[in-house]
Amino acid sequence: MKKVKLILSILGGLLVLFLITTLLNTFTLKTLQPVSNTHQSSINKDNAIQNLSKAITFKTISYQDRSKFDFTEFDRFISFLKESYPLVHDELELEMVNKYALVFKWKGTDSSKLPIGLTSHYDVVPILEGTENKWEHGPFTGQVVAGKIWGRGTLDDKVGVIGILEAAENLLKEDYKPERDLYFMFGFDEEIGGDEGASEIVRELDSRGVKFEYVLDEGGAIVENMVPGVSRPVGVVGISEKGSATAELSIEGSGGHSSQPKNETNIGRIARAIARLEETQFPADLKGAGEKLFDFVAPEMSFGMKYVFANKMIFEPVIEKILLQQPASAALIRTTIAPTIFQAGEQYNALPEKATAIINLRLLPGDSLDDVKNFIVKTIDDQDIKVTVTGNEASGVSSVKSWHFKSIQQSAKNVYPDAVIAPYLMFAGSDARHYDSIAKNTYRFLPVQLTSEDLSRMHGTNEHISIVNYLKAIEFYMEIMKESNQK
Repeated sequence: MKKVKLILSILGGLLVLFLITTLLNTFTLKTLQPVSNTHQSSINKDNAIQNLSKAITFKTISYQDRSKFDFTEFDRFISFLKESYPLVHDELELEMVNKYALVFKWKGTDSSKLPIGLTSHYDVVPILEGTENKWEHGPFTGQVVAGKIWGRGTLDDKVGVIGILEAAENLLKEDYKPERDLYFMFGFDEEIGGDEGASEIVRELDSRGVKFEYVLDEGGAIVENMVPGVSRPVGVVGISEKGSATAELSIEGSGGHSSQPKNETNIGRIARAIARLEETQFPADLKGAGEKLFDFVAPEMSFGMKYVFANKMIFEPVIEKILLQQPASAALIRTTIAPTIFQAGEQYNALPEKATAIINLRLLPGDSLDDVKNFIVKTIDDQDIKVTVTGNEASGVSSVKSWHFKSIQQSAKNVYPDAVIAPYLMFAGSDARHYDSIAKNTYRFLPVQLTSEDLSRMHGTNEHISIVNYLKAIEFYMEIMKESNQK
């Protein structure tokens, strides 16, 4: 009986120690948010609205088939920029790279400092055939209705191009002079990979020995109701982007008449392989850029969630289980598998001699193409299925401790004082990855506040931006230009 009491006493003491330690971790968790410094805006609102509205009317569409590009629209857009931003064109150096990529250089007063790069793109995705009539306002009309600007590119990403130029034009009117050089770099084929736009800009600048302190591109945004346990808007700044790869699974064998099928057909074996991959999934691991997000938002969470994340070394399995419940949060902590194409057969009564499946994979930083292939081969466990994996691995992970990140965070906080500004892992691709080789750090942030519905409109029907959001984007770019020059 004494032994039982002793054991219970020890267990009770350990439980008390556990509670004291975990509660102490929770209550001593300090915010990582800077204090907001709001400033009075000097933006000519009517002019700014008119310029974005006009910019939308140019059909600068990127097609996978590059022969479909209508470069007269790109020429017209470039002419429009010259007319709309006279001070930028008078005071800054403009270079055209590969004819249509634009590089503006704003020379600073201190040539010993490395420059800052702000980049966006002015190409847009096509309108899906058959959806034209579903738009409330024409996709290339740039109409201003009910406090919103409508059209393709209002969110992705003419708002970035016009926002940067509006910010620069306003600062020039104020006779602002930066200390370090500022580069504004605008690609024209980001939507199909940026190989002739951003990639060529990097090649040209690299040949001249130009290196950047950091480059800021589009990417994350101010999002609502998307981070568990946080009721306030969260501004997510991409510090890395996942790799994008294509896995092809194929099998060949005898076909034959469908009246005499084998127990295992080519279609059946490929289908089974996909089912095994979906059932198994890549292992989840809260690490790297995904973990950094929760380091920054944990202090701002409700008590229950804060308790869990303040003690993540203990509760990591619980956290991972929570995150795996939603596709968006699951993608933060694992390489994802998305079967997108299945090809087999030509006739209803003939067994196909070949079956092929295409799987899109988004790779976590640290997962190599070889790792992915080995995982697939081991999981499907079918020696007759040929597996090939091509694509690119994740970008490098940029620092959250550098003054680069802190400048972005401070600028965002100045414009969105109620938001929590945090790093995150970007799922989609951007031009930022091209700049990794010539910048100490690359970041991804579109300074607008978005709902889940807004995100679905980016490449979809009825893309639009509120005037308030657009004007805040301009304010952010003014802030970041000034903030980065204080370092």
